[in-house]
Amino acid sequence: MTHAFFQPPAVSRYALRNLRAPRCIVQAELPGDAAGDLLAIDLLVDDGRIAAIDAAGRMPAELGPDLDASMLLPGMVDCHTHLDKGHIWPRQANPTGDGAGASAATMRDRTARWNADDVRRRMEFGLSTAYAKGVVAIRTHLDSLAPQASISFPVFREVRERWAGRIELQVSSIAPLDIFLGDEGRQLADIVAESGGRLGCVTRSGRFPGETMPPDMDEALVRVFRLAAERGLDLDLHVDESTDPRARALIRVARTAVAEDFAGRILCGHCTSLALQTDEFILETLDACRDAGIDIVSLPTVNMYLQDRSPAGRTPRWRGVTLLHEMKAHGLRVAVAGDNCRDPFYAWGDHDMLDTFTQAVKILHLDHPLGDWIRAATETPAAIMGIDRGVLKAGARADFLVLKARNYSEMLSRTQFDRTVVRSGRAIDTTLPDYRLLDDLMAS
Repeated sequence: MTHAFFQPPAVSRYALRNLRAPRCIVQAELPGDAAGDLLAIDLLVDDGRIAAIDAAGRMPAELGPDLDASMLLPGMVDCHTHLDKGHIWPRQANPTGDGAGASAATMRDRTARWNADDVRRRMEFGLSTAYAKGVVAIRTHLDSLAPQASISFPVFREVRERWAGRIELQVSSIAPLDIFLGDEGRQLADIVAESGGRLGCVTRSGRFPGETMPPDMDEALVRVFRLAAERGLDLDLHVDESTDPRARALIRVARTAVAEDFAGRILCGHCTSLALQTDEFILETLDACRDAGIDIVSLPTVNMYLQDRSPAGRTPRWRGVTLLHEMKAHGLRVAVAGDNCRDPFYAWGDHDMLDTFTQAVKILHLDHPLGDWIRAATETPAAIMGIDRGVLKAGARADFLVLKARNYSEMLSRTQFDRTVVRSGRAIDTTLPDYRLLDDLMAS
């Protein structure tokens, strides 16, 4: 069963004609008008790969159907999510809807429930959903305070092997910054290295839970960088996820990277408090990030959910997202990602990167013009992850989405529930896993 609006020909070689694809992610020399965000193309698939891309109308009609200007996108890429937390909301809701409530609720659930089978089943459920939505690559963070790292990382390795060829999976740790000052941090770095992951943490200290800039931050950051460098690991950090303008860890991360002459990649997520700084400090921070080669990922739906909540029911006064326009203009690579799904940090979500991009356009004003912002959910996160995904080009695997929408206006206005998802040239079943599959895990 599938909800796709059409099925491509069930042969190894076929064409999809008269498509519309974002100009910025089509890697092909095409004749014709260079104006506009979308290209009119024909696409040739042969033996599971894209064999050719040509201007619309150039491929013979007998090779395949005319799609009447339907949009074509490459498989989507989610470079920041939390598959281990996903889908616990029915059994562990966040009573306050803010970050403190999310952390407390997650800790309760993790302590009581997160054995290997529980983590594995929820992780598989999330991956099955993402696969049906057209996501081809995911980096997940795993809660890593002892003893959870020794449970979740082996599960991740098993799941990564099982999903090989369907979704490219990467992993990063997440734990309070101060654990890296002791043996637990060294042991975690070894687990991450054994798993081929990225060393990650939040720029908050468990020893100083109320401090956005804890006094042990600089010492602990140096230790994180050195543990990563000793093991040849990249870094993936949760930074300044706060409504407090005193939260200024991002510039500390950048300056530590330069001082340590760190050779690996650095991805910083959230960075929401930067939007509350002075223009002068923003510029100083962006300069430092550019010097350090830091990439940024914004998690717009989750931060809109968590940030600026009030126990009195006051309407939120700001959007809770970072300065993606300014960062991109400053030469930083910027992405958007899905983050949490149906857990105490975000009550909603469905592992759908097309929906994440749609929401990001509206939350972050990625329009007027839309330009090449679609890259933030395709090519750029793929580049950040170091994988060859997120573009349409000859020779690439034929992993793509075909939408009934014919342009961005239609795509961003109506949920593309009937998208056709193609993997290795064949349409897949886009039926989503039923939430009832997790019912036995939700019992109180």
